[in-house]
Amino acid sequence: MSTEQRIEEAKERGKFLRGDPITGDRYYSREFAQKEWDHVFTRTWQIGGMAAQLAKPGSTVTQNIGAESILMTSDEDGTIRAFYNVCPHRGNRLVADDGKCGVKRMVCAYHSWAFSLDGVVRHVRDAEDYPQGNPIGKMKLKEIRCETLGGLVWFNMDPNAPSLRDYLGVVADQLEAYQTANWTRVNWMTGLVDCNWKIIHDNFNEAYHILSLHRELGTFIDDAYQNTEFELYKNGHNVMKMKGHLPSANSRVNVVQPPLDAILREWDLDPAAFEGRVRDTRVALQQQKRALGPARGHKHYEGVSDAQLTDYHHFTIFPNTTLTMASDFFQVLRPLPHPSDPEKCLFDHWVMMPPVEGRDEVDTPTGKRKFEPAPHETFLHGEASIGFVADQDLSVAVAQQLGLHSRGYQDAYLSGQEDRVRRLHEVINDYIEGRR
Repeated sequence: MSTEQRIEEAKERGKFLRGDPITGDRYYSREFAQKEWDHVFTRTWQIGGMAAQLAKPGSTVTQNIGAESILMTSDEDGTIRAFYNVCPHRGNRLVADDGKCGVKRMVCAYHSWAFSLDGVVRHVRDAEDYPQGNPIGKMKLKEIRCETLGGLVWFNMDPNAPSLRDYLGVVADQLEAYQTANWTRVNWMTGLVDCNWKIIHDNFNEAYHILSLHRELGTFIDDAYQNTEFELYKNGHNVMKMKGHLPSANSRVNVVQPPLDAILREWDLDPAAFEGRVRDTRVALQQQKRALGPARGHKHYEGVSDAQLTDYHHFTIFPNTTLTMASDFFQVLRPLPHPSDPEKCLFDHWVMMPPVEGRDEVDTPTGKRKFEPAPHETFLHGEASIGFVADQDLSVAVAQQLGLHSRGYQDAYLSGQEDRVRRLHEVINDYIEGRR
């Protein structure tokens, strides 16, 4: 069965949206947040880091989610594992940083219990003084599910969860077409935002807001919903496919505008040649990328379709991850639940780019960066930019959080192009109420 056939099989059929209310308390109730944690976040696959961070034996990476910290390691034979990042002796957080290389053992700072990279206790001071028996070689860190796909390391706290590929379904096939296994994370930012995680994720489940918040994108992305494809899958994931490298159908311009003009010149096309036929730029760029890309070092182009060479495919992985895929970059846009306050969240923004011979600098949402693994930048929302488009998205998040408390708000009144928002909340309900 082809990927296209599997996509058709995976799509929801008929009238699948029930119309479950999206009430304000879903965004601030501590009781509801606890239900999400117990039934959703502890049962679904999450991205823990880049596989490149664990490429060398003796590497460690941590990822916080809610009140948990997950520790991922690569042992001497390169096996990648994930554990709860807690010492089983007295509950101390074991590893406290974003990652290390060349580690032989992980040592608890409290009582010096030492663990090998496979999670087994290898040294305990006064090991003979334990009535229940010497823990060395017997006790270990609690391991959880861990798999890799697309250059990313994923984890799942549910021992009975399906495999990552089964969980992602047809989305896995589509992501692998981009051949991202060796791409480099050139932006790695986390901002603390004063809103519930779903406010941000609702935003990434629709493009209805683009004309209001991102009007400048209309010079090179067709944001008209009539020209956008929406695919909702039975497993709760979805994708929005937006045509790129041409002006929006909502625009009446007949000349090429920035930044599309620069993109055309980069691929040896004259912007002036498209005066009066600006919507031909997309196909022209597809042809040029196909013809010139491999010789310019874009070897990953061989795996993608012509549409993927120019368009933006926004994959929303249930419950909280958006992967914005393009032929020359992809982004992870992920709000994470706050460990104690449902009216706050941690928002991750990663940007990954492919290796291209001779390139040592790249353009990113926060300006030019060296083509090398980025350090982790953390800050409060408003202290620094998390990317110009993401900044615009977050500009309304806090006001929406406040508004959802109002007696004047009772339920979302959604357009058809916002079906993915409704679908997110209904799948959350399915997990909480035991239908999944």
